[in-house]
Amino acid sequence: MSMAAGRADRRSWGQTPSGETIHSFTLALPGGAQATLTDFGATLVRLEVPNRQGVLGDVVLGHARPEPYADHATSPYFGATIGRYANRIADGQFTLDGRAYRVPLNDGPNALHGGPAGFDHQLWQGEVRVTGAGPAVTFTRTSPDGEMGFPGTLRVSVTYTLAAQDEGLTLSLDYHAVTDAPTVVNLTNHSYWNLTAEPSRGVLEHDLTVNATQFTAVRAGGIPTGDLCPVAGTPFDFRSPQRVGARVADAHEQLALVGGYDHNYVLDDADGDGTGLRLAAVLYDPQSGRELTVHTTEPGVQVYSGNFLDGTITGKDGQVYARHAGLCLETQHFPDAPNWPAFPSTRLDPERAFTSRTVHTFRVR
Repeated sequence: MSMAAGRADRRSWGQTPSGETIHSFTLALPGGAQATLTDFGATLVRLEVPNRQGVLGDVVLGHARPEPYADHATSPYFGATIGRYANRIADGQFTLDGRAYRVPLNDGPNALHGGPAGFDHQLWQGEVRVTGAGPAVTFTRTSPDGEMGFPGTLRVSVTYTLAAQDEGLTLSLDYHAVTDAPTVVNLTNHSYWNLTAEPSRGVLEHDLTVNATQFTAVRAGGIPTGDLCPVAGTPFDFRSPQRVGARVADAHEQLALVGGYDHNYVLDDADGDGTGLRLAAVLYDPQSGRELTVHTTEPGVQVYSGNFLDGTITGKDGQVYARHAGLCLETQHFPDAPNWPAFPSTRLDPERAFTSRTVHTFRVR
């Protein structure tokens, strides 16, 4: 493998609760930046990128060993690939071609992130390689018909590629899925970002920009009401950079319902380069100088300010993950879309393939 393009390798990392071998995968660039992933949940475990002094730091929350990832109490989807359906489905029910389907409930009266044994709790097959762009790992799995109540056998993959580009370091995620029967699909990555690389400092002092003039309003439980609300004049307006913590505790009904930000933003179209990618968000930490820009082919991004972290989880390097220790930017179709025909469709039929791409670009200022 060419060192000019970086390296990619695999090693054993432990076992699943049922005794299967878990592997970790390292993608490394010559300048020192590297990503560590695992085939349990096709999960991003570490991502080390430089600050403005060139010092590398890990900018995602997670664990240094595999066991905590098997329990949502100790790993609330840290870095995981989410499916079959990212975000919430009201009452765990949806109808497709006149037939009702039920997903097991795991979020009060609703189904969250594909149910209690979603893609984040499955063992994928991982294959590393070095591409012309940089080191990469592709995770694949087959989700059988009826898994977590979803119809159709779904063959799915996600490829993580780490690269050094003129515009900065990039971590690209490319998703692909095909089915043998009509189904619904919504895939995302659930990394908790903290650009300080010091989770004890939290993300409230980060600056956030979101390329959206509307968001999907929710009712209790984070379920959409069906309304697309303007961000103008509300704490949800991040069209220009705003501190994450500046308005997170404002007296606004939508914030009170979910304890902060946990909302889907309807992305404005901004396909300026012909790739189908649109700007989703920019996150910036003034102290370290690290900046993360997210582009995606998806129509939405869930901004989640780590409201339910409560200090009971100890992660890598003994860090305690308190409230707002990380911020999620989950590129996605809209929550509960199978129950809202006006939302962008998440239906997938056998004659078509699901594809999606999200690119994370890291720079310093």
